Amino acid sequence: MKKVLSLAAMMLLAVAGLSACTAKNNQHANNKSTESQTNNEVMDMKGKKVLVAYFSWSGNTKHAAQYIAQKLGADEFEIERVKPYPTDYTPCTEDAKAEKEAGERPAIKGKVKDIAQYGVVFVCVPVWWYTAPMPVFTFLEQYDLKGKTVIPFCTAYSGPSSTLRDIEAATPNSTHAEGLCIVTKEQGGQGMEAKHDRIDKWLTKIGF
Repeated sequence: MKKVLSLAAMMLLAVAGLSACTAKNNQHANNKSTESQTNNEVMDMKGKKVLVAYFSWSGNTKHAAQYIAQKLGADEFEIERVKPYPTDYTPCTEDAKAEKEAGERPAIKGKVKDIAQYGVVFVCVPVWWYTAPMPVFTFLEQYDLKGKTVIPFCTAYSGPSSTLRDIEAATPNSTHAEGLCIVTKEQGGQGMEAKHDRIDKWLTKIGF
């Protein structure tokens, strides 16, 4: 009888452990994009011309994107909606939500000159309603990114949700290096200097 009870206790502990591991894995699954780069791709990264494309509303993503561009000597392109979003937080979130739910691809300003020259494209965005803002998808669908390495990056209040994966899904013919999410409670780029070390380590990890 003692053996039966011990076996039952062990089984319960195993199930509990599996549940804990599953919950932990689910919790962290959204905190990274698919690590699809090979060792050779990491080795080759430094020889490629880099574009840092970014969308920013509060200034956090702009700060991070410009830091990445400065570190890598990369070109920059700011993704801007032709019709600007409201400057107040709540109206902006309402506008963004309606746009997402309708699956819109809002018009954006400007174009990248000679996208073919870039071997690597960083796509830097804030997390809006669990994904990237819709103008980012307008940008991604405008260009032929086949064969390029697309690297997703996001800033968020709590976590990336599906943002990094959604950028990868929107560029199915590209190679994807591991993305990064920077979580911050600040706006306007405040406190982003404290995130530079993490960005530096990430850039080194993916081959820069």
